[in-house]
Amino acid sequence: MSEHTEKPPGDAAAAEEPQGPDVDSLPGGVPAAVEAVLLVVEEPVTDLELATALQVPVDKVREALAELKDEYDGYTGQGPDTGPTRRRGIELRNVAGGWRFYTRSEFAAVVGRFVLDGQSARLSQAALETLAVIAYRQPVARSRVSAIRGVNVDSVVRTLVQRGLISDVATDPETGAVLYGTTPLFLERLGIGTVADLPKLSPHLPGLENLQDFDDTTY
Repeated sequence: MSEHTEKPPGDAAAAEEPQGPDVDSLPGGVPAAVEAVLLVVEEPVTDLELATALQVPVDKVREALAELKDEYDGYTGQGPDTGPTRRRGIELRNVAGGWRFYTRSEFAAVVGRFVLDGQSARLSQAALETLAVIAYRQPVARSRVSAIRGVNVDSVVRTLVQRGLISDVATDPETGAVLYGTTPLFLERLGIGTVADLPKLSPHLPGLENLQDFDDTTY
């Protein structure tokens, strides 16, 4: 009669758990693996998400991100054998709480011409002005946006919601009106981390320079 030794359930589960490749043994190690993942993401990913996907410690991922950022910015370290290199056309940014590659702002005109190439994918002037009001005065009701712009903005707000740039974030406790604010996609498209990073109002958007005059207006 043959002896049969049963393995503890925990060992069996561990044995069945699929193991990914040893990232350190791949060409380029962790930095190259992080770079490969970032090239295929559609939205910013956190260092924790990268560490989980690559099955490596978060500290290693953070070191790799810093190394990649310097490399794409044209810095390769300090020392007699190191120095600045050619800057790349793309950069690694920490945006909206995660990391992603973006084309550099200096090449916006070139990239825009290639991507759009006659397409009407840009927001209208009315949509841009409405989006600016919401971005700088969020959370804000449509009635207030309409008062600031002097026109009805219902259709424009619907367009911005459909584009995923704004969403309803709260309800006014007194009037019950829906209050709108910007979304993570808005931050991502602008390449900023929070709304606190928004630049000062542009003089190229007429009618928005006196937004503070409407702060005490009630509807």
